Amino acid sequence: MKKYIPFTYKMLIPYLLLVLLTDAIIGYASYTMLIQSRTEMAETNIRTGMEQARNNIRYQMDEIQRMSDTLFGDLAFQRALQAKGEPYDIYLVMLDEIVPEITAPLKLFGNDIRLMLYTLNSELNIVSGDNLEEPIQDSDYYILPFEDIQDSAWYQEFKDSERDNIWLQIDTDQRLGNISHIRRLVSYSGNMTVIGYVRITASLDDLFGDFSTFPVEQGITVRLINAASDGALLYQRGNAEMGARHDDYLSLHEPIPGSDFVIEALVPKAYLTKDAGRLQRVIFTVCGISFLGMAFIGYIVARLSGRKMKRIVWLVRSFQEGNFQKRIRFSGNDEFVHIADAFNVMAANIQGLINSVYVQGIQKKQAELEALQAQINPHFLYNTLSTISSLANLGETAKVTDMVQGLSRFYRLTLNQGNVFTPLENELMQVETYLDIQRVKYAGAFSVYMDVDPELLQVQVMKLILQPFVENTFKHAWFGESIAIVITGERQGDNLELKVIDNGIGMKPETVQRLLIGPSQSGGYGVKNVNERIKLRYGDKYGIRIASIYGGGTTVQIVLPANPGELPFME
Repeated sequence: MKKYIPFTYKMLIPYLLLVLLTDAIIGYASYTMLIQSRTEMAETNIRTGMEQARNNIRYQMDEIQRMSDTLFGDLAFQRALQAKGEPYDIYLVMLDEIVPEITAPLKLFGNDIRLMLYTLNSELNIVSGDNLEEPIQDSDYYILPFEDIQDSAWYQEFKDSERDNIWLQIDTDQRLGNISHIRRLVSYSGNMTVIGYVRITASLDDLFGDFSTFPVEQGITVRLINAASDGALLYQRGNAEMGARHDDYLSLHEPIPGSDFVIEALVPKAYLTKDAGRLQRVIFTVCGISFLGMAFIGYIVARLSGRKMKRIVWLVRSFQEGNFQKRIRFSGNDEFVHIADAFNVMAANIQGLINSVYVQGIQKKQAELEALQAQINPHFLYNTLSTISSLANLGETAKVTDMVQGLSRFYRLTLNQGNVFTPLENELMQVETYLDIQRVKYAGAFSVYMDVDPELLQVQVMKLILQPFVENTFKHAWFGESIAIVITGERQGDNLELKVIDNGIGMKPETVQRLLIGPSQSGGYGVKNVNERIKLRYGDKYGIRIASIYGGGTTVQIVLPANPGELPFME
């Protein structure tokens, strides 16, 4: 005899192996993705900071460039620099023409800068400010004699290079963390002779702006290097040494357009993966808890399932007392073998019961549909006969004849040879027949527009689903001398969407809600019946939706399946 092993316990072992494998894969993938995401995020933040610094530096360099351009191209300023005469006259020139031209841009510039004008005119007054050996405290200017720089090394190099309008670190700039813009001033009135030099010095801290995006306290180093001078270091924030191994750092570069300067950021690899250990511990803990939780749940489910299976076996065996013939067998020796033994006995009876209940349900639905259909037809007939009676009393014989003929055509289409379904084309024809009857009564005081996709005309729909809404338009929506009705039909995915739109008086929201619940004093009997017929035939996902604005018209949306033959309850 085979040893009895419950099937649920057999499935528990592969289940636990699958959970363990899944946790391992998810944990590894999560760790890898988190580390990669952390690295990309850090790199993106650093690059964003470098772009901001680049834009800030470029903007301020352009402002300083425009400042020097103004001085370079101002003819009045050039003449003032070359002024000769009495000391008082020179003083007035300084006061009225030189100093204002120098101080004006200083006031407009956002950061503190130092502007130095070295003049070759020995008669100009010398203006000196703070100690040039100290950092820039406030924006200030200096008018100094050319002799102060003519023997300096940087000037000799500048003069011999024949370069002009350039950025350099000279004198104390590197020590103080500054950079200077150097430019010759020439006289355009003579033979382009040099009349002076302009030096505008700015702090690199100010040029770089906010360093919050460069957490230098965590090992990140930001540099400004001169690519034209073999990567000469102009400025640095951070502790990385020149020539640091790139294996230990992620090196990012951002050139400053229009210059030879490059912003370099050295990001330690340790900074990019600083959370790796913590993430690894968190993921390992989560995966471990997940495995233990799933194992506990699997064990509980196995125990409960085993008990339930035993009860099912006991219950199924109770039906075997009738000695019905068995139909199938399963190999093995678990609960499913016993379920199969009992299932074959119950199958025939259960199938018979299902068929019986199913047929009865269909018959009940069919009876309900026919009852609803029977409620709509007399409702319309009563209204039409009442109109015919009124016309007959007025002696309108021709109109009575037209309405009777129209009524005959209407009911011939309604009967539809006893079929519940009819092509959409016939349903629209029935609406046209109803409108012909109304035209006799209202003498063309209304207009009707139809816009139905020709491909949908042969789609089978339930009969008498459009006419009740057109009828309601005449009964309840018409409040002026004329009314317009629009009937549309289009496919929306797997659905057929029909709309009846009028520009009548419309309804209040509470009236719209009551329409689909049941008839009210304002009508709605046919609306409720059409909605219930559709839901009984096709299901709750189909039916009627009404949108109305009081004083602004009503739109009735009828949603039907575009392929009704695929639904289970069909004739």
